[in-house]
Amino acid sequence: MRLAELSERSGVSTATIKYYLREGLLQPGHRTSATQAEYGEAHLRRLRLVRALIQIGRMPVATAREVITATEDESLDHHMRLGAATWALPEAPGTGDEDATHQAARAAVEALLDRLGWRYEGALAEYSPAYRTLVDSVAALNRLGYPCDLEHLLPYGRLAAELAVADLDTVQEQPTPDGQIEAAVALTVLYEPVLLSLRRLAHAEESARRFAGRTP
Repeated sequence: MRLAELSERSGVSTATIKYYLREGLLQPGHRTSATQAEYGEAHLRRLRLVRALIQIGRMPVATAREVITATEDESLDHHMRLGAATWALPEAPGTGDEDATHQAARAAVEALLDRLGWRYEGALAEYSPAYRTLVDSVAALNRLGYPCDLEHLLPYGRLAAELAVADLDTVQEQPTPDGQIEAAVALTVLYEPVLLSLRRLAHAEESARRFAGRTP
């Protein structure tokens, strides 16, 4: 297909496609003349991935390029390729605190991961944006006086494990590696507001069950 058809099918403007080509986010087409090139289904799939990274995942172009490079690295297994995409998603800014409360939060998180049997140790844990955000969040809860030790965290961890199975089942339904990486990014970003909304609706339902018609 020509550039105009690629633009029409992908919903990406020709100017943006040319920008992605210049930045190395999209592989060049097959040259048919000095000014014309043909593009295939692989280009269409790659555009979907690029859009997922930049528009849904809100990654800078430079970060998206690094992710795409990692996803094409045949020395990495598929787990690492998926991780390169999801770990590069923007994270909440850390507090930078390392006081006793923060250390206690880290200990609680490590105890939780150990109980769940999740393999996050040493440098691997420190490299994970989700791990750092979890530690910071637990520390913030502790500073406000809300209990957030192992026993309080464990039900959330077990529910998260069940959600991960559902997410990865959906990712695995995609027929191509690019499609699976795109789905991993999209599900991570787009399902978080779904989960938040469901949690709030569930809170309202449970609160009504427990407290409706009762005075404090």
